[in-house]
Amino acid sequence: MAAPSECDLLITADMAIIHGGVTLENAGVVIRGGHITSVGSAESLVRSHAPEKRIDLGPALLLPGLVNAHTHLPMTLLKGIADDLPLLEWLRDHIWPVEGQLTPELLHLGALLGCAEMIRTGTTAFLNGYISEENTGKAVDESGIRAILGEGFFGFPSPMFPTAQDCWDVIRSLEHTYDDHERIRTAVTPHAVFTVKPDELAESHALAEELDVAWQIHLAESPEETADCLTKTAKRPVELLHSLGILDHRCTLHHCVDVTHHEIGLIAEAGAKVSHNPASNLKLASGIAPVQAMLDAGVSVGIGTDGSASNNQLNMFREMGLAALCGKVRDRDASAVSAASSFAMATEGSARCLHWPELGAIETGRPADLCALSLSEPNMLPMNDPVSHCAYAATGHEVMLTVCAGKILYRDGRFTTLDMDALRREAEAVRRWILSRRK
Repeated sequence: MAAPSECDLLITADMAIIHGGVTLENAGVVIRGGHITSVGSAESLVRSHAPEKRIDLGPALLLPGLVNAHTHLPMTLLKGIADDLPLLEWLRDHIWPVEGQLTPELLHLGALLGCAEMIRTGTTAFLNGYISEENTGKAVDESGIRAILGEGFFGFPSPMFPTAQDCWDVIRSLEHTYDDHERIRTAVTPHAVFTVKPDELAESHALAEELDVAWQIHLAESPEETADCLTKTAKRPVELLHSLGILDHRCTLHHCVDVTHHEIGLIAEAGAKVSHNPASNLKLASGIAPVQAMLDAGVSVGIGTDGSASNNQLNMFREMGLAALCGKVRDRDASAVSAASSFAMATEGSARCLHWPELGAIETGRPADLCALSLSEPNMLPMNDPVSHCAYAATGHEVMLTVCAGKILYRDGRFTTLDMDALRREAEAVRRWILSRRK
């Protein structure tokens, strides 16, 4: 009889959702060196492995760590300061003036709070876009989560970057800093077609090609944005990118609410990815993206929360449910954007939006990014359909375990990498600071 194989961690649970949305009962997952080395029957894996640490979750549903395909993490500090306003008024009159006063210390704190919220609700990776991204990178490094960092920019000159070259230098420096980091990668991040000139969009895309990183942008978020783009360029947002020759597989397009069937075809043909942000789109009254039409056309669609100032949560379970419900209302079809589609978007679809396709599934060889939901909570009983429960029944606060790169970040109410008491105290001080700036 062969000796048991050594491993770092063996997790067993009553159920698991593994690759492709397949449900496995009495499941086990073996982790070594930050990766999944075996998935199968708990009984078999317990017999065949000698783990350094064993966790038996019992009545729990083990699933891939969720992937947030679009957010602005430090904006966690700004939640609730400008609610119930349309997109452009919200940005120009309320958000941008406060953002201009954020210090590196505040940006770091906002990112840490965002990491805590995502870890608590089962998210293990996210695609970020914001200013001074080295501060978010510091929070990601400390918290143990996984991220793509995108240094955001507007047209030049701007308060952040006097010239385009200043911006490109910062992006190159950020990429160099995280070139060998296991959990952090970078992206080139122009804000939108109404804030960045066409030649600068093209130049930034060329930079993404040079660095071989993702290129992300807010696109077709609202009819107002489309109208602005038509006025300035005589083209709609998707058509503009296509005409510039920069709509391609490297692109992750955030929102895509106001798109036509022709434009969906262009996105699909280009191999671009779309992040769907239902809560933010609803809250800003931007509209509902035609998600089922995108899926039918073969577009890779993920799900994002957007920033806390326009959501006001970073909870991907809520986002999953909203994606499915909004898709049905938009198409007046109860079968549109099914629970299975929503779950796939929040995991493997979002992983493709991050251009990190290894994420988003429990499968041998993949990174060990996992979370687990308690099946003892009343809203999770009876467990008739695990995928349906993830989309429609779970709130995110049933999460009892979050693991990223094989490391336990949260278990049963306790964070292992973050000091929540200290973060609460700092958050209260920031609340007073923000109120003083808005008087």
